[in-house]
Amino acid sequence: MQKITNLDGIDRRIVRALREDGRISLLDLAASVGLSPTPIARRVRRLEEAGIITGYAALIDETALGFGVSVFVSIKLDRQVDDALVTFEKAIAEFPEVVDCWLMTGNRDYLLRVATEGLAQFEQFLVGRMSKVPGIASMESSIPLRRVKGGIARTE
Repeated sequence: MQKITNLDGIDRRIVRALREDGRISLLDLAASVGLSPTPIARRVRRLEEAGIITGYAALIDETALGFGVSVFVSIKLDRQVDDALVTFEKAIAEFPEVVDCWLMTGNRDYLLRVATEGLAQFEQFLVGRMSKVPGIASMESSIPLRRVKGGIARTE
């Protein structure tokens, strides 16, 4: 992997444009950045090889798919040792309801975002599956009222 230590203004414009529209053609990207397609293609390839651009994906509206409820769940493990972390992370990887999982500092060990069809399904998940994961000492759920700001990645 090639390391890029300093992005110039053109690289930053490329990254911002791709963040906004990952399907933009090289021709349109070149026009929006102010370069011809060949140097744009080279720069995009270099940004990919450096690991700055890690992939391309479609943004999915979970509500349109029927998953209208998101719940943040804070997890405290009974022990924070390597084998307990591995056991927990393997279990969580099997739950499609868990969209995001972060290992945290502070008084909780993990923060999860869980997406379900509704609160009844969340309760079934929490009681029927999540509470059965070995090593969990406590769980705390928070239901967001609305998203104030959202993003894919910071680019500036």
